[in-house]
Amino acid sequence: MKGVSFLGYSPVALVIILATSFIFYINQRRKEAYLIFSTILTGGISWILKFLIDRPRPGSDVVKIVQETHFQSFPSGHVLFYTVYFGLLSVIIAYSKILSRLNKALLISLMILMLVLGAVSRIYLGAHWFTDVMGGFIVGLQFIIIAAALYLKKKSTLEKERFFFKD
Repeated sequence: MKGVSFLGYSPVALVIILATSFIFYINQRRKEAYLIFSTILTGGISWILKFLIDRPRPGSDVVKIVQETHFQSFPSGHVLFYTVYFGLLSVIIAYSKILSRLNKALLISLMILMLVLGAVSRIYLGAHWFTDVMGGFIVGLQFIIIAAALYLKKKSTLEKERFFFKD
């Protein structure tokens, strides 16, 4: 569980976001690069919500703390990051024209598995309450809805433009 949570710590998450965005960018997938890069906003969103809500983390008198954490508890920043990052990758995969249905299903299943494991790890490690995890998930879903709508709108607009101006 510590290994699963490791991916959600700010420095590690930043490297993952930058590396994934870079890979999309150098492969001429700029919209996808920007979409994944937008995941970086989850850190700021999490920080603002934690500051405003100021909910304490579970204490050792109530749960077994496997891994000490700091800062406020709500929402889970790890789950917010996992939801947005793996969710946006799922959107990209779902609308990919180069992957087969089977590969799409396998990859999206892997993304969902990572999200679920990330959420479970935060509770297992004693870092968050269940409601913190759900808060991160709900805020993350809202982010995905907005980002995916912008991504898909731009994508379909560009495809229409190509169709109309095609010689």
